[in-house]
Amino acid sequence: MTGIALASYLATGALAGILAGLLGIGGGILIVPVLIFAFSAQGLTAEWVPHLAIGTSLATIIGTGATAVYSHHRRGAVRWDLVARLGPGMILGAWLGAAVAGLLPEAWLTRVFALFLLIVAARMLGGQAARASSKLPGTTGLLAVGTGIGALSALVGIGGGSLTVPLLVRGGIDMRGAVATSSGCGLPIALAGAAGFLVTGWGREGLPAAATGFIYWPAVLMVLLTSIPAAPLGAHLAHRLPVALLRRVFGVLLLLVGLRLLMA
Repeated sequence: MTGIALASYLATGALAGILAGLLGIGGGILIVPVLIFAFSAQGLTAEWVPHLAIGTSLATIIGTGATAVYSHHRRGAVRWDLVARLGPGMILGAWLGAAVAGLLPEAWLTRVFALFLLIVAARMLGGQAARASSKLPGTTGLLAVGTGIGALSALVGIGGGSLTVPLLVRGGIDMRGAVATSSGCGLPIALAGAAGFLVTGWGREGLPAAATGFIYWPAVLMVLLTSIPAAPLGAHLAHRLPVALLRRVFGVLLLLVGLRLLMA
């Protein structure tokens, strides 16, 4: 691992942590594309670059997610009853998402992530927040919805907040409770998804020596080293900076990155 790669991992973690606190987005949205570019620049086997980026991102979310859940739980903001109803489906879905990712060629997995970035960018640029419009589904419905959220989240290497928060807000949960409960749901997604990428990548030829399956540990450690302490800074800046404008700027950045990956 070169000094440039090490610096890129540390910078990625710091920026992901700040953006998570500042804009309320999951770090995977930033971590995955940066790791795709960094792993390619390192000369890792191109066939596995997106798989390693997504699996590694999920592994980092375990650390950051645990920190976020603890913080929200201390404030009594996590709806654990909803986590218990969504969680089993999310775990199942995360395993399915990892299994599907293991079957997809590099180009297709990159395109799936690029399309997801474009959708997130469009939502950020649209500027319309979710509003309460209906009740949450019953237990069976939440199990099905959780499975879908878990599968898509694992497939693109995120904790699912961009999918779970709108669902909860539309179901009548206030934004504070929705964000806190989403963090509680993101941890099982990250755990199951990372385990799935570890298993599906086990024994594949061409993976770097420091990887276990599709998880590249040097990147995990370096990203966590800066992302965890950076998140509180982002939350502090949220009260001082024009967040609405920053969301649109970041939305444009995601749009450009998504188009770049789509055309790669």
